[in-house]
Amino acid sequence: MASVVAVFTGADAAVNDPGHRQADWLTWLLYGVSVAALLVRSRWPVAVSVVTGGACAGWALYGHIGELLNLPVMVALYALAVQGDRRRTSRTAVIAALASGVVSLVAGIDVAQPQGAPLLEMLWPLVPLLLGEVVRGRQELMREYADRAARAEAEREGEARRKVQQERVRIARELHDVVAHTVTAMTVQTGLALDALDKRPEVARAAMRQVRASGKEAVRELRATVKVLREDRSEAGKDPAPRLEQLGELAEHVRAAGVSVSLHQDTGGRAVPPVVELAAYRIVQEALTNVIKHARARHAAIWVGLIWNALVVEVTDDGPPADSAGTGDGYGLIGMRERAAAAGGSVEAEPVSGGGWRVRAVLPLEGA
Repeated sequence: MASVVAVFTGADAAVNDPGHRQADWLTWLLYGVSVAALLVRSRWPVAVSVVTGGACAGWALYGHIGELLNLPVMVALYALAVQGDRRRTSRTAVIAALASGVVSLVAGIDVAQPQGAPLLEMLWPLVPLLLGEVVRGRQELMREYADRAARAEAEREGEARRKVQQERVRIARELHDVVAHTVTAMTVQTGLALDALDKRPEVARAAMRQVRASGKEAVRELRATVKVLREDRSEAGKDPAPRLEQLGELAEHVRAAGVSVSLHQDTGGRAVPPVVELAAYRIVQEALTNVIKHARARHAAIWVGLIWNALVVEVTDDGPPADSAGTGDGYGLIGMRERAAAAGGSVEAEPVSGGGWRVRAVLPLEGA
């Protein structure tokens, strides 16, 4: 930009109309100062505007007449407006207009129309300032759009990360609920088979048959879970989610692991939302898994019924005082609480006076 201004301004300064002062050393000194100042206009826009404005006034007062002699100060004023703000541009416009008018009066420009020349000279500094203000406003608008787009992108990425985390937790909970109970029962049955293999082979065979049946059940549930996770609705419908009427089968699996289980279930014929049924089933399943793994209990009791407008699920055992697995630090209890919260309910796990452990879930039927 400075080189282009130097070419046009230098050409206008070198050739002047007859009757006006011709270029000399002072002309080229002002020219050199103006062009050199433009090189640092981005760093010191106010100082460059003052320097180029002074050089332009010097030409006018020295007697040089030319349309392009004010080009350096116009570029400087444009840069000042682009890099500044509206308040500074307004102050500069007033000062530049007044200064230009005063210089025109003192220099006697357009003496044939002494009243019109100062007014015209006061207007030309406003052109680069207004143009710079328009460009600056456009740049600010584009920056605002870019910032909004960046914030929107960051929000979308945050939402995507949140959904991924939620999905990971859901998958982990589903796999834990499906696998933990069955594998725990299989482990107990395998241990029983190993202990009875030599002396009581018929017991070992029965235990291994139960292991095989439990393995098939685990595979079936895993397939159903994978179908749900893949959102294949047409296939998922072939393997419905566990319901309350399947608690009896769950109790039989636990009995096969050597724990006596009693089941009381009464919903009074009232329809229970599927999400509540699934949550209740998984909570009972995890509670029984903990009984097998940690409680060393001989008996467990399952109670499922309606209290007011909520389905209440309670699982108790008669094992010795619970170890760290029952303190709420394990993934099983975390999963139970998450399932209950997803259904709008809550879960409490606490020791029972005299020994044993109780898991109690309250799952509201409304809003499920």
